[in-house]
Amino acid sequence: MGVQISEHVLKEANMTAKEFLAEVAVHLYDIGKLTMGQARKFAGLDPITFQKELAKRNVYIKYDINDFEEDMKTIEELTDLAENPR
Repeated sequence: MGVQISEHVLKEANMTAKEFLAEVAVHLYDIGKLTMGQARKFAGLDPITFQKELAKRNVYIKYDINDFEEDMKTIEELTDLAENPR
C-alpha cells in the first residue's frame, strides 16, 4: 500500500517530499508507533542522519532499562565468544 501526498499539500506545508517523510517518521518514532530502525527506513535515512533529524526536533532516543539489559547480555555473549572461540 502506498500513500501519495499531493504537491499542493507539500507546497502549503512548505516542505519537500523528503522533509515530509522525515517529519512523519520522527513523529511516529516519538509516539512509539515505529522503532528507530523502522522510522529511519520509512524516511529513507541512514542512522546518523535520522538521529540528526530527531535532534532538530528535540526528540530523544528512547533507551530504557530493557534496552540496557539487552545490550549487556549481547556484550557478555560477545566477550564469551572472544575468550572461548568454538
